[in-house]
Amino acid sequence: MSTTLHAPWRMDYIRSLENADQSQGGCFLCQAIASLAVPEQRRARLVLWDTPHSVVVMNKFPYTNGHVLVAPRSHVGAIEDLAVDQLTDLQSQTVAVVKLLKKVMAPQGFNIGINQGRCAGAGLPGHLHQHIVPRWGGDVNFMSVVGNIRVQPQAMELLYAELVRV
Repeated sequence: MSTTLHAPWRMDYIRSLENADQSQGGCFLCQAIASLAVPEQRRARLVLWDTPHSVVVMNKFPYTNGHVLVAPRSHVGAIEDLAVDQLTDLQSQTVAVVKLLKKVMAPQGFNIGINQGRCAGAGLPGHLHQHIVPRWGGDVNFMSVVGNIRVQPQAMELLYAELVRV
């Protein structure tokens, strides 16, 4: 017999996508990229940094504190459609995020991965992105399931300030 774990906090995210046009105009990653020239917008969209090929943003709906996304600047939904320089930069920025999170947050491990396609769990299937999720022993508890509450040990704004400072 299998056990089912419900994730009710995901509904806020799912509902936020229901009416969004998933073309480039409605894509939150493309919106973040479009905001790069405006410092206030960078912060509002949780952009940590960018490169000629990638953008690094904090996840607005994190699984755990410090959940970061690395995405190519181009609105591409499949990893095989990226050029080699885009793939290389995606991985280089992922390594940079891991190093930053280790320095600032001292996690005990990481979940790193890409959900390609809606059936694979991609909430934004049109714009490929890699998740970097720092993990600690005991970081998942009953509050998320029973109380519909995400326990985050630090406010997102404070963590953003720490991450951009390093």
